[in-house]
Amino acid sequence: MNFTRFFGAALAFLMLIGCSSAEKKRPRVAIVGVGVECSTFSPARTTLDMFRPRYGEDILKSYPFFAEDTTLMARAEWLPTMVSWATPGGMVTRACYDSLLSRSLELLQQNLPFDALFLDIHGAMSVEGLDDPEGDYITRIREVIGNDVIISTSMDPHGCVSHRLAENSDLITAYRMAPHTDRYISRKRAIDNLLDRLESGKGKPKYKAWVNVPILLPGEKTSTRIDPGKSLYDAIVPIEAMDGVTDAAIWMSYPWADEPRNHAVVMVVGDDKKQVEAGAKSLAEKFWSVRSEFEFVAPTATLDEVLATALKSDKKPYFISDMGDNPTAGGAGDVTWTLDKLLNRSEFKSPKGKRIIYASIPGPELVEAARKAGVGNRVKGYAGAAVDNRYAGPVLLDGVVEAVYENPDNSQAVIRIGSMQVIVTEKRRGFHYEADFDRLNLNPRQADIIVVKLGYLTEDLYDMRADWMMAHTRGGVDQELTELPYKRIQRPIFPLDPDMADPALDVIFIGQ
Repeated sequence: MNFTRFFGAALAFLMLIGCSSAEKKRPRVAIVGVGVECSTFSPARTTLDMFRPRYGEDILKSYPFFAEDTTLMARAEWLPTMVSWATPGGMVTRACYDSLLSRSLELLQQNLPFDALFLDIHGAMSVEGLDDPEGDYITRIREVIGNDVIISTSMDPHGCVSHRLAENSDLITAYRMAPHTDRYISRKRAIDNLLDRLESGKGKPKYKAWVNVPILLPGEKTSTRIDPGKSLYDAIVPIEAMDGVTDAAIWMSYPWADEPRNHAVVMVVGDDKKQVEAGAKSLAEKFWSVRSEFEFVAPTATLDEVLATALKSDKKPYFISDMGDNPTAGGAGDVTWTLDKLLNRSEFKSPKGKRIIYASIPGPELVEAARKAGVGNRVKGYAGAAVDNRYAGPVLLDGVVEAVYENPDNSQAVIRIGSMQVIVTEKRRGFHYEADFDRLNLNPRQADIIVVKLGYLTEDLYDMRADWMMAHTRGGVDQELTELPYKRIQRPIFPLDPDMADPALDVIFIGQ
């Protein structure tokens, strides 16, 4: 017998068995999620057609790290089901939530069993007639997949972490930058932590420390571009590096939803109880100690004061944030309070005045009229206030069509009135990128003033600005928190109760 040939064949056979065995041992990891940020102070409602669901392989393609990390796909058998997010807005209708929940559970049921699940949520969803939607969502998921499956949850730092959500999440983390330029970095961290626990055999972390920090601040004051937000989030790094700690996170929560779960939270998870507890306590105490240092990320004033400053400036483009109706924070996006005041300003009546771009106001009928009239022709019609007319009614725009951008999802038109260029859209939307203006031939870098329905500027606009101020304007995400009609949030809370006593900042071990 040729023993060399026999040995080689046997070795190849064993390797084949080994490879097959290793393949079978790859963990089965599901991916599911629903994300939206909802203002309960807006009359708007978020319906099913406003969500953008992804299924199966399209989910993996939407996460750039799967393409960037060539080893990631091989570490698990990925079973993406549905991840559906919507632009922030008003409360989600109950029928919409029930449909999203039902579809999520149905797809999970079809793909059972799982070793682990990656839950991709925002965390600030509000639903008609339902408290703590994310807590309800994850509880219902647990009923399908069982308690042995490890769940790793990724969230926006403006989300809310209830006891139910914390209890059902074995690993939980949040983005650490605002604006959220690390949103995919944080999602990958949540997945890496999940896979590391599976591959090491450690399974679920032994301890989850949760701290209620009675603070409720807007993102416009807690940006990590400046201190104390920057230093506060930087403090996570040494906590996370401690032996026995897996992850640490800070949630600012969401101030425009009047719900008991809306308050800041610190969480640390890991296997060393003392380190986990010390880390959570340290972050919570640091957060509380700097609470009075949070300021708006840019100079703020009334709209008239901001306009006066911008008109005197020779820097361009001079950005103005129309904060109160920011659709990326939950505003209806069609409040006309600011636009109405701009149209009545004498400085913008003449075509020779400073060029000002207003981005944007919904007006589907006016967009259609502009399309029919054509570029260079006059058009007249109403826009805005179809959803939120509490502060001003629809505005009459009477001007020349300068551009029409055809888009199957949301066509747009530019109407010039005096020195103003008003962008009218079929549906509400935020303008986040220079390309949003370029496709309308607006040459934004040469504009004198650009008014955007945003709070803090996105990275692209921030880099483009020559100067910037934020205006206190009206809408569903009004920055004057002390004037909002809160009835259900936990009190006392800072800054609504500025003279409140120092809280205990007790560390609660979830599930212990």
